[in-house]
Amino acid sequence: MNSGGTNMKVGVIGAGTMGQGIAKAFAQVEGYEVALCDIKQEWADGGKAKIQKGYARLVQKGKMTQETLKKLAQLLEQDQFELILPENVQPDETKIEGEGTRGRDIRLVYLMNDAAESFLVFRNARMTGEYHSEYQGQLQASMNRQADGYVLVVRQGATVLTLFFEDLDLEVHLYEYAYTGHFWVKKYEYLRQLEYRLAILRDKRDYLGEEYCTEEEKELSVLVEFPPLNYCCYPAVPEKYIVPRENPWIPSEKAIIYMKKLAVECRDVYFEKMLETYRKRPTKFRAKKIAAMLHKTKHAAVVDRLTHKLQDATKGYKRRFPGEALEKGYQEVLARVKKRQSELKNQGIRADILCEEPFTIARDSLDYKLYLMIWKERRGNRITEIEEYIC
Repeated sequence: MNSGGTNMKVGVIGAGTMGQGIAKAFAQVEGYEVALCDIKQEWADGGKAKIQKGYARLVQKGKMTQETLKKLAQLLEQDQFELILPENVQPDETKIEGEGTRGRDIRLVYLMNDAAESFLVFRNARMTGEYHSEYQGQLQASMNRQADGYVLVVRQGATVLTLFFEDLDLEVHLYEYAYTGHFWVKKYEYLRQLEYRLAILRDKRDYLGEEYCTEEEKELSVLVEFPPLNYCCYPAVPEKYIVPRENPWIPSEKAIIYMKKLAVECRDVYFEKMLETYRKRPTKFRAKKIAAMLHKTKHAAVVDRLTHKLQDATKGYKRRFPGEALEKGYQEVLARVKKRQSELKNQGIRADILCEEPFTIARDSLDYKLYLMIWKERRGNRITEIEEYIC
């Protein structure tokens, strides 16, 4: 997928059946500008007309919209096709008979992170063929409309899965994530966790849309474009999961404005001046210098205020509910953690409670965990120690 912020131009030569299919596949994905060419203009115009007619047939009936169709195309173009099968069909089964899934809703994983669990839902669906849940190769897919719905054919290498369904909807579940503790890359963990929360917020905005964000979240999401706090200086996940940005050391104007506003609110004049210098001359050296300032005790108010703003922005979202059995264990462990937190507070030591939650619908292998992030100071730097509690 093109994620550089500008459209990528794709030229398709030949407006026949194959050329139309290639052009349609690219046109369904945001970020591509497609030119369909042929040796005669009328042939190119005819191919374009057939593509437009095909789009109209796909979305003119039922609830499926251009947006949900685009999201499906986006997943398939990225070779992503993880289904949540009905309970009577085991994920490790390869051959799937139609009766096992007839008349059921089948979910396709879309965006999954600590802020959101979202799916494309094939309504009243039926599947035939073979599905391999562990397949990671290239996909080939096509979709057509029938009188009573749609047919999606997906090739996973040498095997074929056919999915018949009536409609395609987007299902979204939003969760509180400002107290998430995850991955725990060593050194300045509190800044890495803040970077992670801002990154998943931006993914939520980019993939699901601004309608799934609060006004405060929309403002905060620009900070992924602030190198002193993003993956450039405080990566929160292993390198293999990082998608680098173009010109990674150059901040966006919106990100600089937001950080300067924070500095003014905290009356941190020197930090504000450094931000203005960085805005005028955005170099890697200056980015790293500001990144170092973020873990200094004398600039702690800026980081704390940013953390509190994110907590306020997400306070309306629910916590994941792990089920009655796990919830009981969670509450017991939480009581222990709060007791430990109170003991530290009596010693004048700050400790924050964070949590790591497994997904609720697309169940994963994560345990439900709580953490105490214990704050300390060393040579003018704020550092943390992490205590882990498994529920």
